[in-house]
Amino acid sequence: MSNFINVNSIYKKCKLAIVGLGYVGLPLALEFGKKRDVIGFDINNSRIEELKKAEDKSLETTFEEINSATNLKFTNNLDDIKICKIFIVTVPTPIDDKNKPDLSFLRQACSMIAKLLKLNDLVIFESTVYPGLTEEICVPILEKKSGLIFNKNFFCGYSSERINPGDKEHRLPFIKKVTSGSTEEIANEVDNLYKQIIIAGTHKAPSIKVAEAAKVIENIQRDVNIALINEISMILNKLNIDTKSVLEAAGTKWNFIQLKPGIVGGHCISVDPYYLLQKCLEIGYKPQMITAGRSINNNMPIFIVNEVINLMSKKSIKVLNSNILIMGFTFKENCPDIRNTRVIDLVDGFKKNKTNIDVYDPYVNKKEILNQYNIEIIDEPLQGKYDVILLAVAHDEFKKLSAKKIKSFGKEKSIIYDMKYLLDIKKVDARL
Repeated sequence: MSNFINVNSIYKKCKLAIVGLGYVGLPLALEFGKKRDVIGFDINNSRIEELKKAEDKSLETTFEEINSATNLKFTNNLDDIKICKIFIVTVPTPIDDKNKPDLSFLRQACSMIAKLLKLNDLVIFESTVYPGLTEEICVPILEKKSGLIFNKNFFCGYSSERINPGDKEHRLPFIKKVTSGSTEEIANEVDNLYKQIIIAGTHKAPSIKVAEAAKVIENIQRDVNIALINEISMILNKLNIDTKSVLEAAGTKWNFIQLKPGIVGGHCISVDPYYLLQKCLEIGYKPQMITAGRSINNNMPIFIVNEVINLMSKKSIKVLNSNILIMGFTFKENCPDIRNTRVIDLVDGFKKNKTNIDVYDPYVNKKEILNQYNIEIIDEPLQGKYDVILLAVAHDEFKKLSAKKIKSFGKEKSIIYDMKYLLDIKKVDARL
């Protein structure tokens, strides 16, 4: 490889920058910070000040874990990471209101890093993208704004994130990592880099495109499979057959995939399919299963709202001005993350039916939800107030509540609808 002299010594002990300190970047910075010199960079000053105090409002890490990374420093000053030779990009890649990939954060990160690029620097991307995006979008920005030549003056790698917010069992070191590089030698360097922190081991993909494609289909597979279970749940509901009981019976077969019905939100499963769909559009291919899966999952909140409204009618509960309690707002259990939560679709659906909605979630930042969704989260449900109690998120705090306690939030004639199988079927009026 041209311009390389003892490449291993260049990357083995050099300073490393983590660009973006959210759910993906912070755990990565902490693990590397236990092994080598790392600078964690984020443009959000309040996030940096929080982390300097060893606080993490995402609840993914603890005070002790942050302080254990003795080689890690935090900054929002771009000049502070000039000295780094490796830049790992972990910024969000969401979708816009038309379900198109929003690459603004990624483009901004590339533009900033390009100003710092030096001979033989290595830029590794962890953000979820469609196959080819790193070399088609990111590399041209890095080349144009740095004046350097890709695979001659600087190099790239891709190693997709597999962080599962709220999951305290499957932590970063114990999740196998897919790695790749823009040349064979760089692929080895990227793989060796991650082997420093990944106890579960690594899988070196033959190209960046392969690694990108592997990441995007990981979540598409789950999305499609959940859509199948959701559709089955809708069918069984019309047949007056309990879905959970059917899944438990089917689950006795050794190769049955264990999934539950529900609303699909967050920044992975409900987002990643749109990245591959964008690439399909570019190459003129019209996918059917991926599109159908997205359609089914997107419509689940409407299905649930209609189920509840129909149940209210059967129990002679007036829908107009009724009081509905939604327990849980985050996109998944035991985390404060509200990005792309589809619980908002439940709220909107019930409001269209002229009902009064209270949302209760002990995990969320109330100001954040008020600013983003214009919803005021209640401090605690009132006893005997509600016509409908909807269990929407399986927080541990909700699991600890007895059916009697949850029932006490309702009026004498009220409905408990259990979306998450938190209560025994005999204790609820309906469930998915």
